[in-house]
Amino acid sequence: MTGGGLLVAGTTSDAGKSVVTAGICRWLVRQGVKVAPFKAQNMSLNSFVTREGAEIGRAQAMQAQACRVEPTALMNPVLLKPGGEQSSQVVLLGKPVGELSARGYHGGRQQQLLGTVLDCLGELRGTYDAVICEGAGSPAEINLRRTDIVNMGIARNAGLPVLVVGDIDRGGVFASFFGTVALLSEEDQALVAGFLVNKFRGDVTLLEPGLDMLHGLTGRRTYGVLPFRHGLGIDEEDGLRVSLRGTVRESAVSPPVGEDVLRVAVCAIPLMSNFTDVDALAAEPGVVVRFVDRAEELADADLVVIPGTRGTVRALQWLRERGLADALVTRAAQGRPVLGICGGFQILGEHIEDEIESRQGHVEGLGVLPVRVRFAPEKTLTRPEGEALGEPVAGYEIHHGVADIHGGEAFISDDKGHSLDGCRVGQTWGTHWHGSLESDGFRRAFLREVAAAAGRRFVPAPHTSFAALREEQLDRLGDLIEQHADTDALWRLIESGAPQGLPFIPPGAPA
Repeated sequence: MTGGGLLVAGTTSDAGKSVVTAGICRWLVRQGVKVAPFKAQNMSLNSFVTREGAEIGRAQAMQAQACRVEPTALMNPVLLKPGGEQSSQVVLLGKPVGELSARGYHGGRQQQLLGTVLDCLGELRGTYDAVICEGAGSPAEINLRRTDIVNMGIARNAGLPVLVVGDIDRGGVFASFFGTVALLSEEDQALVAGFLVNKFRGDVTLLEPGLDMLHGLTGRRTYGVLPFRHGLGIDEEDGLRVSLRGTVRESAVSPPVGEDVLRVAVCAIPLMSNFTDVDALAAEPGVVVRFVDRAEELADADLVVIPGTRGTVRALQWLRERGLADALVTRAAQGRPVLGICGGFQILGEHIEDEIESRQGHVEGLGVLPVRVRFAPEKTLTRPEGEALGEPVAGYEIHHGVADIHGGEAFISDDKGHSLDGCRVGQTWGTHWHGSLESDGFRRAFLREVAAAAGRRFVPAPHTSFAALREEQLDRLGDLIEQHADTDALWRLIESGAPQGLPFIPPGAPA
């Protein structure tokens, strides 16, 4: 028997589809429902590696955590990783299969992937009681409807009811709801069951007349009004808001344990990937994280982080153009803490041989770590574990660059002391491992070293658990759905599909 399903679409990008999907997943699993997330096609530079070595979007990994299941490639069969304005790396079932321009992808390749996408969704629906699917952008992007495999294309082929989420904090939510439905074909409209208002501030009774009018105009009900809550945008696809942004930290605001705060500056390099690495730092009481793009903003930082990037050589050029490269070299020479993660680690090395990503061949690095990097055609996708600073540490690797380390101290080692990854020279550190700072003991040990080098009387909180904070946030998302959505009606929708006889709203999609 095929399990129930639902597609969470949005009036716009960033309407809240990812967090609403996660909230529905957490609400369902707390009711004893065996549930899984799904996104047919994701465009994001924030990715994760599953235990079988597949690369998927971090949003789907977060949603799997909301479901209390292990993430797999089935949950995000197509991942697009932008490499610039015109092209993306296509990751299919967790493995890179090539680079395509937007025109080439939408011009034919996307539609060819529909069968794979439907097979993955079918396998999940055959295994789970319910599969909660997330759309992308807006389902009413009529210029892309013919080749769509992530919004109404997947809903039509899989018979999924559609819930449209709108961000009322942006304004114009009623027009967005109506216009979204009215721009769909009659066949697509038949699957749009109703709406969910997100990020509402104030007295909901003032909204009700508009919801009643919307129902009268469209024949579709509103399944809930979710209030505005700070700090819920975890593991979003892209974009710089606050937790980096502070979103993790907002779930447990505590005063610093020591006398000083610790200031962390993250270089906002182009094509930044997995900026979620610094969420674990932002979760620490007394750690202040900000993103910077000017050399003078490094002056008062106790730690500078160079994050991962999908364009290592381009990011290196950007650092040089803005004077940040010279500031980083000077900082390293002064013994002031610098941490490079993945592409940031490669940037700190002596040189890069790149015929894969930028195709620029030999490029000089910053030269502050004894590392030479060669880009290999095969992408490294692993979930390693080791020890660093006397503490266990785990992470995940996503990179084409292969590091030849010929000096410095080992950063991460195995239980016999053999180097596994990265290196350290003085107070400059580098590693290919994303997610290492989520290991609580290692993060505390690292921050103690940073504080000592910076001369700060900062003390890491002894009991901060990053995993517990993430669970707390996911429960808050589940609470939002449980308390502010019509969960009985939502379950009927998941179990039985869109109501019959929903009216057609003209003009519909152009012929």
